[in-house]
Amino acid sequence: MHLFLQTFFNPDELLKAFPVLLTEGLRNTLLIAGLAIVFGVVLGVLLAMMLLSHRRWVRLPARIYVDVFRGLPAIVTVSLVGLGLPSAGIRPFGRDPLGYAVLAIGLISAAYLAEIFRSGIQAVPAGQLSAARSLGMSYLTAMRVIVVPQGVRNVLPALAGQFIIDIKESALVYLLGLGLGQRELYFIAQERQAATYNSSALVAAGACYLMLTIPLTFLVNRLDLRLRTGGRKRNKPAATPAVGTPAPSVMEV
Repeated sequence: MHLFLQTFFNPDELLKAFPVLLTEGLRNTLLIAGLAIVFGVVLGVLLAMMLLSHRRWVRLPARIYVDVFRGLPAIVTVSLVGLGLPSAGIRPFGRDPLGYAVLAIGLISAAYLAEIFRSGIQAVPAGQLSAARSLGMSYLTAMRVIVVPQGVRNVLPALAGQFIIDIKESALVYLLGLGLGQRELYFIAQERQAATYNSSALVAAGACYLMLTIPLTFLVNRLDLRLRTGGRKRNKPAATPAVGTPAPSVMEV
């Protein structure tokens, strides 16, 4: 038992790991996940509209993209984007691994968000689009102004859930060899574990991930409940008057 505690909950290692994890690792994890979800939302909406197109030549590239990036393991995508592109001479971010990390997670996120947005848009009554078109709006304008905003509202819980997934998948970018000041939670913990042969830093990193994901999970559940109930609170049943208590008169009411 003592060995177990020393391996996973060593007080000295925890005290050394937490300051770096909270100041550098937490910041970069949120930066990577935040930029990835922004990129994923923009690309995901575009892909969703392509998937809903009546033209096969528009739908097909989007369907291939979504199926490929949803089918590949995330670690393979991170390796192909972060290590493969620079090796092939394609260096949109130069030698900065942080840009490739955001791109890799964003591409994965976009594939899942495309299906989320597609289902949300399809849940909007078709009459909304027809009414907009009857007012003289073009198809793209009606989608942008009327349909897409309603579709996004329908999928807000799923959108928040995808952000949680992006936070967890940001741990895979340790493969890209982030530099000092760019390291995310897992990268810092993994370096510390390799140097000390003690897993307390990994436990500390896990606690930091839980600090992010548990409140977000609670938020997702509350948001989902609010959207399903329309923000209405359930009425409490009226209290039953005690036996022998006279009913209030009209004047008293």
